[in-house]
Amino acid sequence: MRGCVTLRIGSSKRAVRYHRIGKENDIAITIPVILFAIVALVIGTGIGYLVQAKRASKILAGAEAKAREADAEAKDVLQNAEAQKKTLLLEGQDELRKLRVAQEAELRERRSELQRQERRVAGREEALDRRSDSLERRERAIGSREQEMEQRLAEVEDLKKRHLKELEVVANLNAAEARELVLKKAEEDTKQDLARQYYELQQRFASEADQHGRRLLVETMQRLASDVVSESTVTVVPLPNDEMKGRLIGREGRNIRAIEQATGVDLIIDDTPEAVTISCFDPVRREIARLALTKLISDGRVQPGRIEETVEKARQEVEKTVWESGERACLEVGVTGLHPEVIKLLGRLIFRTSYSQNVLKHSIEMSFMATMIATELGANVNVARAGALLHDLGKALTHEVEGPHAEIGAEYAAKYNVPEPILKCIREHHDPQQTTVESCIVQMTDALSAARPGARRDTLERYVKRLEELEAVANSFPGIERCFAIQAGREVRVIVKPEQVDDANALMLAKDIAKKVQDKLAFPGQIKVVVIRETRSTEYAR
Repeated sequence: MRGCVTLRIGSSKRAVRYHRIGKENDIAITIPVILFAIVALVIGTGIGYLVQAKRASKILAGAEAKAREADAEAKDVLQNAEAQKKTLLLEGQDELRKLRVAQEAELRERRSELQRQERRVAGREEALDRRSDSLERRERAIGSREQEMEQRLAEVEDLKKRHLKELEVVANLNAAEARELVLKKAEEDTKQDLARQYYELQQRFASEADQHGRRLLVETMQRLASDVVSESTVTVVPLPNDEMKGRLIGREGRNIRAIEQATGVDLIIDDTPEAVTISCFDPVRREIARLALTKLISDGRVQPGRIEETVEKARQEVEKTVWESGERACLEVGVTGLHPEVIKLLGRLIFRTSYSQNVLKHSIEMSFMATMIATELGANVNVARAGALLHDLGKALTHEVEGPHAEIGAEYAAKYNVPEPILKCIREHHDPQQTTVESCIVQMTDALSAARPGARRDTLERYVKRLEELEAVANSFPGIERCFAIQAGREVRVIVKPEQVDDANALMLAKDIAKKVQDKLAFPGQIKVVVIRETRSTEYAR
């Protein structure tokens, strides 16, 4: 503001006068401005009021028009509603009238149906009454008949008792003794008839079965060509001279101890000239020792270090031979899909013998025979072939695991996922009760392969013991006078007492003896049982 800017020139009084003059000039200028603003405000307010009033009048006019339209529409709606109301009332009255007519018709039908049902029920009650009367009459008739039957049964019982008494007097026996006598007679007659029928059936089917079986087995065995004699495992190592014995023994026996420790066998160096005997229950270790001794003897250098090196080389050669033997056997017979451990264990049988018969060659021979027989019989050829090849698998472990070799072989093969039908052949090839046809084929081929002439050799003690056991089994039956084991134990002849065993029972006795021999004894091939009944009558003419 201009009043705030003051020049201080001259004295202070002059300065005050100038300040007052500025203030008065400012007031004189401000009053007209304020009056002008007030007039403008009043004019603007009046103009706004006029504009608002005009707008309000227009709005009121529109509202009145809309109200008049709404009244007209409301009247139309009311008129329409009244018309619809009248129409609905008329329609409702019609529907009500129709429903009343329908309900009355339905009621009439139900009443007529109830009347019909009542008539039927009344008819049924009459019929039931008639049936009840008829049943009562029948019950009375049945009651009288029951009384009559009871009287007759009493009369029959009296007659039966009198007849029994008369029979007891005539036969000199009571009822229990007579019943026992009749049953015993019937049992004897039945036994005689069964024995006679069994004999006739056996004679009738024996010719056909025997002829067909012989032809089948002959054709099968004719197709098989194999060596009769198999090599036995060598347990004696020849020496070039007796000086080699000293080298093998070594200073203070260190060489022989090193050989026995490295191979796990016992060396027997006795007075036998130019020979060393190897003793061990494990045929594989015995073969390793034989190869190592042969190499040491041919080389001539016998010392502990050389012994260990030679034994290790011999062990590698034997393992290679075992694998090749097992693989060659599988390829030869056509068995595939076996686990390598099973093939390896099968190859170990090349060093195992049973009664001087090579077990691996015996298994191969059996596999060929089982294949041919299964083909002729229509059995599972693959199961019979593999079961025959692996049937003696447990013999390679009998020196390590206790138990029958059939069970050992089946458990070992089961660990390597050999199928169950093949396991049954392995487990049951010495069991008298087979569960499959293939198991029977394997058992039969095992007996055929072991029973060939020259296939096996037996000691005198075992031979005599088997004959004694065979005669003891035959003598255990009643009515036997004497029995003899002949044909090297392949036939037993039984002589019976004719007064105790008749012709019909002789056939049953032969069957029973054969079954007991089969259950109690273990033998290769088959044993023929012959029962002889002889009656002699002697008289002298004088």
